[in-house]
Amino acid sequence: MSTTATRLITLIMLLQRQPNQKAADLAAELGISVRSLHRYFGMLDEMGVPVYAERGPYGGFSLVRGYKMPPLMLTPDEAVAVALGAGMVAELWGQIYHEPAHGALAKLENLLPDEQRQEVAWARRSLVATGMHRSDLEALAPRLEKLRRGVREHRRVRLLYRSSSSPHPERRDVDPYALVHRWGWWYLVGYCHLRQELRTFRVDRIDSLDLTDQVFQVPDDFDIQAYLLKEGQSQPQARARICFAADAAHVALYNRATWETVDERSDGTVEVTFLAPDLTWAASTVLAYGPAVTVLEPQVLRQMVAESARAILDLYA
Repeated sequence: MSTTATRLITLIMLLQRQPNQKAADLAAELGISVRSLHRYFGMLDEMGVPVYAERGPYGGFSLVRGYKMPPLMLTPDEAVAVALGAGMVAELWGQIYHEPAHGALAKLENLLPDEQRQEVAWARRSLVATGMHRSDLEALAPRLEKLRRGVREHRRVRLLYRSSSSPHPERRDVDPYALVHRWGWWYLVGYCHLRQELRTFRVDRIDSLDLTDQVFQVPDDFDIQAYLLKEGQSQPQARARICFAADAAHVALYNRATWETVDERSDGTVEVTFLAPDLTWAASTVLAYGPAVTVLEPQVLRQMVAESARAILDLYA
């Protein structure tokens, strides 16, 4: 939606919320000059939105008494954004929000004018987001529903969790603050009473889950966006440099987004660097390419890959 359209709708809402507002106050709220504000009043008049002014110390600009902004005043692009958003909700949450999302879409299409409805129909055919999950969403649904309730009702959850660092599941009591979907996985962010700090748990690694009756309070200073940003920056990372053989150079170049740097050599080989959460992850990445790749550094990664290769050879010898 254009800036002008956004400001016009905001102006209507400001006047609808409170009559007799001063021009200077409205202009400051919209981030425009008083002269521009009067131009916006002219646009509203052309749109059939009645605005009038009263003089005097208690006067100001108001909507004509009884005027209400229509419940749906959307541009074609806004209608598409709402429709695509509802589709994304259904895709991400599955059965939990499937019916509400499709119900909202049905109401939207019934209320929209023909132009917007045609635009929405085109977008739903042509702008598709799917395949967002790397785990079985249907199997996750019962856990997601319990966690959603825990987040909504501020109720502590008791779970049996399998972390990547331990072969055995651990019992955890967690105050669930937020549910996050990223990188194809669902995550729970909350305060872990076992570790006495905020932790992130992958939902598909939760073996069992119970909602308790114990209520908690989310700290006033908790900001999920700030937490995720800080968590991403503080994650330990290992940097590796590898070389793709000339006959596999196309594989490296086809996956450019995977690499931190890409260097095409004169002999046809391609050297790349990439970041991984740890060396074990880096080794699994290298092994996935088999003999097409040679580890250049670090030396410890070369040793890990060599040991894994020997173990694989012994297994199949």
